[in-house]
Amino acid sequence: MSIVFTKMSGSGNDFIIIDNRELVIEASAKRDFVSKICIPKISVGADGVIFVENSEKFDFKWDFYNGDGSSAEMCGNGGRCVARYAYEKNIAPEKMSFETTAGIIKAEVKESNVRIKLTSPENLQRNLDIILNEKTFRVDCLNTGVPHTIVYTEDIMNEDVCGIGRDIRLHPRFSPAGTNVDFVQKQGENELRVRTYERGVEDETLACGTGVVASALLASQAGMVEPPIRVQTQGGEFLTVDFEVIDGSDSFGEVFLEGSAKFVFEGTLIEI
Repeated sequence: MSIVFTKMSGSGNDFIIIDNRELVIEASAKRDFVSKICIPKISVGADGVIFVENSEKFDFKWDFYNGDGSSAEMCGNGGRCVARYAYEKNIAPEKMSFETTAGIIKAEVKESNVRIKLTSPENLQRNLDIILNEKTFRVDCLNTGVPHTIVYTEDIMNEDVCGIGRDIRLHPRFSPAGTNVDFVQKQGENELRVRTYERGVEDETLACGTGVVASALLASQAGMVEPPIRVQTQGGEFLTVDFEVIDGSDSFGEVFLEGSAKFVFEGTLIEI
């Protein structure tokens, strides 16, 4: 085995990106490959893997997998990373469109900064009561390409993100697909802090783009903040979420996520 790969980071959310336009890895082998290469310490380690593939209508198509080998429809930070990758590798122009399972994503690259337009959010639900171990959590939900459940808190750094997050992720209310879980705290005017338990990674990650977007949109609906909204991730970096507010409506206009996307290293995988 000899596979060239690139490691990238979007606000601490890290990804392995592989140019698969000439079928370096067959579809049938992807899940097993991803589950092995994403293990830290004994392989490259990452939150997910993005395969860049050919598209008949757009600049390229991606095939995205979580670290456990499961497929995911969308990933905001992964979208920003793959956009910069495609631009730097001359696969796509500065302004591009690419295919995902969630729909067509538009992106614009400005040096290390990437702004992406996400697909329209769906399935807004507010004030749901989730009971865990006789304790009730009131949550909001929104699908920003993948499902997210929001828990508001006033002490985010002392929340049991993995314990509570895992229990909500696996709660029957969200079966069979499960949900990502975001803990959200307001920390300034039009500014939030977010910690995320990611489905598929099955752990807290340093950032989650779609989770940041869901948190900003739902916090806006709750009257906590107004766009543009700065969101600090667990990795310490800030992302900006901007969107059009439609008065008197539970829907949103165009939604954008912006922040840096960094190259970490490139290499050749010899064996897994």
